[in-house]
Amino acid sequence: MRKLAEVEEAKALMTEAIAWSVMKWMKEKKRVRAVADQANAALDALDQSVKASWSHEKKTAYDELAQTAAGSNNKKSAAISPDVRKFVQTVKELDDEARRARMDAENTFDQAERMLSTSMAREGCQKAIHSWDLHEKAIRQAEA
Repeated sequence: MRKLAEVEEAKALMTEAIAWSVMKWMKEKKRVRAVADQANAALDALDQSVKASWSHEKKTAYDELAQTAAGSNNKKSAAISPDVRKFVQTVKELDDEARRARMDAENTFDQAERMLSTSMAREGCQKAIHSWDLHEKAIRQAEA
């Protein structure tokens, strides 16, 4: 997987932001959010393009798995090999972990902004970096 400039920029900014003062946070919070949103969008686009290149069998297996997770009881296609099912199960688990980490980071930033808490904002930075690492890991697995 190639490095995405948006993600590298966001990681660098978040790493720098961990040491910011309250005043610096107040001044830069919109830029931090914008850079984080750009990183998330770039990762989402790459993830979509990787999955778009999958075979029909992988796409079908992933869709079935996503529907099952959403509570739908569709029949499983017998034409999908166990190896493909195992592969998409691994990718889906990594996707879900990355999504949960992203939501945790966003919630932490929202709470930090409401409370004007730099310590929570710093924690949000660490969580955001972690979520991007997880998303990159999921994409690498999807490319395999």
